[in-house]
Amino acid sequence: MDIRAARLTADEYAHNFSDMHPPLGDTAALVEADRCYFCYDAPCTEACPTGIDVAGFISMIKSGNNSGAARLILQENIIGGSCARVCPTETLCEQACVRNEQDHRPVSIGLLQRHAVDAAINAGQQFFSRAPDTGKRVAIVGAGPAGLSCAHGLARQGHQVTIIEAREKSGGLNEYGLAAYKMLDDFASREIEYIAAIGGIEIRYGQHLGDDFDTGSLLNEFDAIFLGMGLDGVNSLNLANEEVDGVMSAVDYISQIRQSGDLSELPVGRQVVVIGGGMTAIDIATQVKLLGADEVTLVYRRGPEAMVASEEEREFTQIKGVKILYNAKPVNIITVDGHVREVEFERKGETFSLPADMLFKAIGQNFDAKLDGAVELEKGRIRVDAQRKTSVAGIWAGGDCVCDGEDLTVAAAQDGKLAAKSINEYLLKSGRGE
Repeated sequence: MDIRAARLTADEYAHNFSDMHPPLGDTAALVEADRCYFCYDAPCTEACPTGIDVAGFISMIKSGNNSGAARLILQENIIGGSCARVCPTETLCEQACVRNEQDHRPVSIGLLQRHAVDAAINAGQQFFSRAPDTGKRVAIVGAGPAGLSCAHGLARQGHQVTIIEAREKSGGLNEYGLAAYKMLDDFASREIEYIAAIGGIEIRYGQHLGDDFDTGSLLNEFDAIFLGMGLDGVNSLNLANEEVDGVMSAVDYISQIRQSGDLSELPVGRQVVVIGGGMTAIDIATQVKLLGADEVTLVYRRGPEAMVASEEEREFTQIKGVKILYNAKPVNIITVDGHVREVEFERKGETFSLPADMLFKAIGQNFDAKLDGAVELEKGRIRVDAQRKTSVAGIWAGGDCVCDGEDLTVAAAQDGKLAAKSINEYLLKSGRGE
């Protein structure tokens, strides 16, 4: 067993956790924008879950109007800055780009979006104002992408919004769950400050649904509720010895990395195994390698075509030194003196073992909120309709906690936007709060 901190020098940590995709400068942004064909009925816009007018904002960047570009982006997706950093553009807007057919390289839509939005946020440019107060109050459970998007949409309509967040900070996965090299310079917090600057948004921290309040008490206090608490539970491997030292939740460790003020204080193993095939698996595998682990192996039980993580993300982690093994199922955790020492896998009827002093579980999360039957569930998550209404009047939901959600930041942003529109219509028709 060899788990320890400070495996690298300060310069190595700084280099390893620098920006995954450095931002474009002004000249580079103009050159990249000039590559766009500005298609009519642009397929990139159709591919964007929030419906951003991609060709429109790129045209504005080309003409030097970054401010107009930012407004066009943010009117559809108020967390467009985060999405520009973490959205899988390679499988959404950029995959749909017609430049792929000509030179096999799409327009760098994500970087151009980041260029415009960052300029606006850094300058404190506010494009939206709060309507006169309606006297109506809405509670939002969870300060993640869905809740923040919903909050801003409702505040623009003049409603008073109270966000109730279980943790000490807002942002959800943007703050706690994404790889550190994707969200540098405390951007998640700065984006939240920008969103809240519209006014009419209060955030209460450290309050847990089911422990400190429930939906019934919220309905007595507020005119409507939006549930956007994400997924709290971590799926189990269902193996013996799963609770021994060295076996950890990838989500929890990523949170430690994101909240760490000094990466050299984080202990990391010499030989690390990660089990999973999604973005969390990629993020933890890459980061522990960047923290100084000698060997990191990501093991997935199916083939590469079934992985949630994109081909680009898989290539990135392999470039950083992570080895990926496919079609292998974990069957046993071998321990010595109460600590993980090896992980045994089965593949095509044969078994093999990988040495490991750290094993990370990254096989997905589950919905673990204490709703006590308050709303109807489907497939273990909250059932909603196209407007994100739940089975209970006055309650909406969105983000990772809803059934058939896409588990994407940009999809959560769209859920919040659609719910805000529906809630606003409901409040205006109901006349409640007057």
